[in-house]
Formats: sequence, C-alpha cells, structure tokens
Amino acid sequence: MKLSLVVPCYNEADNVVPFQEAVIQAFDGCGYDYEIIYVDDGSKDATLHNLKKVFRAQKCPVKVVSFSRNFGKEAGLYAGIAHASGDYISFIDADLQQRPEIVREMVDYLETEPETDVVAAYQDRRGEGKILRFFKKCFYSLINRLSDVALRPDASDFRTFRKSVAESILALGEYHRFSKGIFSWVGYRTHYIPYTACDRVAGTTKWNFRKLFNYAIEGIIGFSTRPLRFSAYLGFLTAIAAIIYLVVVVLQKLFIGIDVPGYASIIVLILLLGAMQLLCIGIIGEYVGKIFEQSKNRPIYLAKEVLSYENED
Repeated sequence: MKLSLVVPCYNEADNVVPFQEAVIQAFDGCGYDYEIIYVDDGSKDATLHNLKKVFRAQKCPVKVVSFSRNFGKEAGLYAGIAHASGDYISFIDADLQQRPEIVREMVDYLETEPETDVVAAYQDRRGEGKILRFFKKCFYSLINRLSDVALRPDASDFRTFRKSVAESILALGEYHRFSKGIFSWVGYRTHYIPYTACDRVAGTTKWNFRKLFNYAIEGIIGFSTRPLRFSAYLGFLTAIAAIIYLVVVVLQKLFIGIDVPGYASIIVLILLLGAMQLLCIGIIGEYVGKIFEQSKNRPIYLAKEVLSYENED
C-alpha cells in the first residue's frame, strides 16, 4: 500500500459519499494503491451509517474506525495513523475544503524529493474575520516565544508524511495532544505548499472561538513550562516590591511622621496580591491537572468497532 488517507469525521453524514467520489476521481490513474481510513469520532448524526455503506460498496480499499464516544480530532488523527498501512500517510478533512488532488501532488513531491519527509499545506487566503485572525496571530506569536519548538502560523493539519514520521508520532503517547506542536517537536524536513480552501460541501464548521481558545491553551501547556517560570518570577518580584514598600512605610512613620496608609490602600493591596496568587495557582493547576490525567494512563481513544477491507473474504 502506497498511501493511507486518514479522514477524521464528526457529524459529516452529508460529506462522506461526496468525499469518497472525489478521492476516487482524484486518484484515478495514479499508478499506486491507496486506502481511506475513516475515523468516526462519536458522531451524533448518520455519519457512521453512511460510512458503513461506503465500506460495503468497496469502490476502493476502506477502513472504518468507530469511537465509543467523542474523543476529539487529535485522537482521530492518532487512531488513523495507528491503522494506516501505507508508505505515506495523509491527513485530510471530510468536508472537501481540502481537495484530494493536492494530496496527490504531495505524494508526487515526496517521491521526487527523498530528502523531504513531510509536505504540509497552508492557506494562502483565509476567509476568517479580522478578530479571529488577530487572536490567532497573538496565539502563534505567544507560543513561539514560550515554546522551544517553532510553529508555522498558517500551517494546518492538512499534510502528507512518510511512515517513519508516523512511527515517531505514535511513539508520543501523551493523552492531551496538539498535533501542530507534535509535528514540530518530532522534527523531520518539511516542505510547505500553499492551497486555497474550498467551500464545504455540507454542514458547518465544528470550531468556534471557545474551542479554539481551549485548543490554544492545550498547545501552550503541552509544549512550554515557561508559564510556571512566569509564576515564580511574579512571586519573586512581588516579594521584592512588598519589602521595599514595607521599608518605605516604616521610614515615613519614624522620620517624617506620615501615618500608615489606611483602609483604601490595604484593600487595594489585598485584592492585587490575591489576584496574583489566584493567577499563579491557576497556571500551576493547569499543569497539575494534565499530570493527573496523564498519570491515569488511559487510552487516547476507545474503538467500538473497526471495519477493514483486509478482513473481508
């Protein structure tokens, strides 16, 4: 098997069949074998039903991995890699905003450039609003300052890579996954190509500002410990400021006769210090929570059902 297409699906019932037809059309005459690995991430609509119809039709080699519940896209990508048997693995969405023709171009590039391990696509034109673009820019600027690995701001999960890269990703068994950071962490030589996202065939995006914000927090916590150092620095600076202020107050009282600041000053200082303490406790709590969940050693996903063309008679 030359290529494995990993397709995470969550409530993509109306996109499954058009995606399947688009892949078959795009890879017609490619000259090598390919498989499609659909990962149903606990969909609440008819996605799994339609995936089983596609599997039974077997117009091309198909695998279907059905989760017991919604584990998230990151778990879906991990499961797809775990079930892939191709020399190249590609991540692609089922809504056809990312065209399978581009995957074929990625494979051709890897075939002609043996020194390159990953071909990643980035959007040359984005249809997002100015506010969302601003927050994304702030996030990537922040994480690249905090983390030891560099993330390309406009790169997406839409990429094709060699099996050696896939094996390295599978070796990272962390429960909370941030694929963009993982790809940067494992390294390998990456070539970036532009693409223009098409309109969705059906449905709406599953991402909103809250989910993107939580995803950003996952990335920062997962690939940087500098927020913890920030808490230590903040505590150290606060202690120095408190000592200086104490000395100033004592000197004012003893030599100048100025009264000790009253109720208003005390309340402001209490609120300020309390806020700093809660901020630091919150940062530490995020890391402790991740350690607690990782220490349980729970699986990244649970597969309720796995259908594979390899098991067909």
